[in-house]
Amino acid sequence: MSKYLSITRMVKPAFVGLTLTFLSTQTFAQTKTEQQAEQTMLNATKFMVENVSTNGGYVWYYLPDLSRRWGEMEAYKTMVWIQDGGTVSVGHMLLDAYRATGNEYYYQAAEKAATALIWGQSNEGGWNYMIDFAGDQSLKTWYNTIGKNGWRLEEFQHYYGNDTYDDDVSSDAARFLLRMYLEKLDPKYRPALDKAINFMLKSQYPIGAWPQRYPLRYDFNKSGHPDYTSFYTFNDDVIWENTNFLIQCYQTLGEERLLDPITRGMNFYLLSQSGDGAWGQQYNDKLEVMGARTYEPDAYLPKYTYGNAMLLLKFYQYTGDRRFLNQVPNAIAWLEKTKLPADKTQNGFFTHSTFVDVKTNQPIYVHRKGSNVIYGKYYVDTNDQNTLGHYRGKTIVDIKKLKDEYARLSAMSVAEVTKDSPIKPAKFEHDATPQHYYDLNRDAAKNPVGEAEAKQIISGLDSKGRWLVKHVPTSNPYIGDGTNQEETTKYATDHVGDKTDTSPYRDSTDQEYISTIQYIRNMNALIRYVRDSKKK
Repeated sequence: MSKYLSITRMVKPAFVGLTLTFLSTQTFAQTKTEQQAEQTMLNATKFMVENVSTNGGYVWYYLPDLSRRWGEMEAYKTMVWIQDGGTVSVGHMLLDAYRATGNEYYYQAAEKAATALIWGQSNEGGWNYMIDFAGDQSLKTWYNTIGKNGWRLEEFQHYYGNDTYDDDVSSDAARFLLRMYLEKLDPKYRPALDKAINFMLKSQYPIGAWPQRYPLRYDFNKSGHPDYTSFYTFNDDVIWENTNFLIQCYQTLGEERLLDPITRGMNFYLLSQSGDGAWGQQYNDKLEVMGARTYEPDAYLPKYTYGNAMLLLKFYQYTGDRRFLNQVPNAIAWLEKTKLPADKTQNGFFTHSTFVDVKTNQPIYVHRKGSNVIYGKYYVDTNDQNTLGHYRGKTIVDIKKLKDEYARLSAMSVAEVTKDSPIKPAKFEHDATPQHYYDLNRDAAKNPVGEAEAKQIISGLDSKGRWLVKHVPTSNPYIGDGTNQEETTKYATDHVGDKTDTSPYRDSTDQEYISTIQYIRNMNALIRYVRDSKKK
């Protein structure tokens, strides 16, 4: 208001009333959609918190009557999911909503999500994919029925009773607790946070890598494949996500003890790169490339080679250590060498096969036959036809982007490269303190949202506070183990086998669902709209 009053003081008295009327109308027009956005956000959140959540936690999808629900697989009503799209993602979004609006309801809802996570945190300090508030008895039953019969979801076919880094489960849950602690420096979150940090430190191998699961288990050998969960694991960015979380803790908590595990985590990328310049997804204790699930062979992966090479450049920016820079050309050369021939790229869409043979550097492809987890099987050959529907056989790698970033950093001095390093000694020169300066939500969207898009999202919320969606993953209800032994190729490219397969697949009907993922997506868009509107 003071802005407009200062303007009107410069105008002749006869026009003061007209000017104020015009400006107040203009102000109203600018804020009406913002007000509607904030009300929509609150209505949607109240519905999810008060009608959908289980003890503050969430799965991914629900039937509108809540009679069935799904995380990555179908869940019991007593379960909440940790993986991206579930409880942790909602918690991050709620904190973002609190920061954008100042409405304490969002912080209280985030507290409920944090309480659910703390309830499900193991004695070791990490998390499994899901939390079952009915406890071990119920969880084992789920694994022995729904979990065991998900043909393509081998990570759910065995109850380990330990914690996982797969899909960023434990690291992102820990990151959310870090954010909860930092938001108001509330000491009640510090014990669970410290427990999570200590879990990450004790589960790290001396060589710098992390396993997929911890405490270590070796009790699920499948179809002649060794139990892969103790291998040094790049899959789903385990090593990077853990290293990055420890860097975030170092920045905000200031603990010197974190520097050594951070350094060892970065150095493992150097130790594990092949002489040709490539990386696989997993390694044994002899640093030999290993597969994991039966549709993940012992192989190099162009996508991971590209990603790891980009991380080497990031680590060079963190440390100034030229070893990280000097090993990137080998990765570039290997990626150039293993590009698919033009007639295998699907008119230039793909650049590489997903898997490359470690001995021949030739593309290999995974297929399956059979109908269910009991009698179905996966196999590998060089045929690029009829590959898996649930694990794409080819991929896209932007070699030029990697080359450009390498060239950019190579042309800079070490001082220039490392000027924003999060781990090198430096005086903190930003506003506030590190606890409130750093944005730790890795999923925080930055793209601006216009008024038209905001209005469309607002109008999509129904009278109950729901954004209902169609064509999301559903699954066959558990009916027992498969009996069909036929080696058919009927399901070779499908996401699901016969009626005994509990793996999720896309629902092509007009059935509507409550989608936590859609709720998060729409809320994030409205948060950006509200946040940016307040800056104008």
